[in-house]
Amino acid sequence: MPLVTSTEMFKKAYDGGYAIGAFNVNNMEIVQGITEAAKDLNAPLILQVSKGARAYANHTYLMKLVEAAVIETGLPICLHLDHGDSFETCKSCIDGGFTSVMIDASSKPFAENIEITKKVVEYAHDHGVVVEAELGTLAGIEDEVQVSAEDSSYTRPEEVEEFVSKTGCDSLAIAIGTSHGAYKFKPGTKPQLRFDVLEEVSRRLPGFPIVLHGSSSVPQDFVARINKFGGNMPGAIGVPEDQLRKAASMSVCKINIDSDLRLAMTATIREYFAEHPADFDPRQYLKPARQAIKDMVAHKIVDVLGCDNKA
Repeated sequence: MPLVTSTEMFKKAYDGGYAIGAFNVNNMEIVQGITEAAKDLNAPLILQVSKGARAYANHTYLMKLVEAAVIETGLPICLHLDHGDSFETCKSCIDGGFTSVMIDASSKPFAENIEITKKVVEYAHDHGVVVEAELGTLAGIEDEVQVSAEDSSYTRPEEVEEFVSKTGCDSLAIAIGTSHGAYKFKPGTKPQLRFDVLEEVSRRLPGFPIVLHGSSSVPQDFVARINKFGGNMPGAIGVPEDQLRKAASMSVCKINIDSDLRLAMTATIREYFAEHPADFDPRQYLKPARQAIKDMVAHKIVDVLGCDNKA
């Protein structure tokens, strides 16, 4: 089975009241952990590559890892560019075999966002590739995405119809209270997604797939394990998983998860070295790290996304 676009999987997700997991990948163990979990649970899958991941691992290596995952699992897998920051970056990924790209011009004025997004859409559609765009700006830091809380903004529902109509984008990332990175909300706070905004966007765009970025939950057990074995992560809580499940039951068809994978991998490796300080074989500490990612993804697929047995 070749790589697929997200078109059919989003249609099924919208109609079925679940979401597809979009997991960021940076190396072989991460790809393996994600795809092994999806295979076991017969779940459709979006593997995301950021600009930073391409710079770190090389486009060709990442492509071959994902192609190997398709061969090994037989699953419908969409390869997606996460937060493309320019037409040139999106074009490079389209030309290089990606089946989906995101153009993030959300920091630009509305008219400029439309202009840039439309240019990417026209090129992508000519090459059989789908496009995700963004309206509204999430706070937080993750790879190249750095937005202060003061500069973040909720999506304005009154803008979505014009934006989608003029750009021709295939899905839309909106800002309803999620945040990039692991340092989301201080302990003692009660994060609450703006379901009123989501409902109004859905009313104005019936049947149209919505995307949530910054949707890691920041499991406190992994934060505690990192700090126990030499880390210094400040206290933070993530997006409540019950709220993500509710969003997935509505019009949200794609939920992005990255920080939780990093936490699981890092905590496991730190713990391994604390228990085996003389070990220097990467296979020994990367194997449990890969399993931790697999367990995390399996939990997300079943308990948050609801996309198990939907491939």
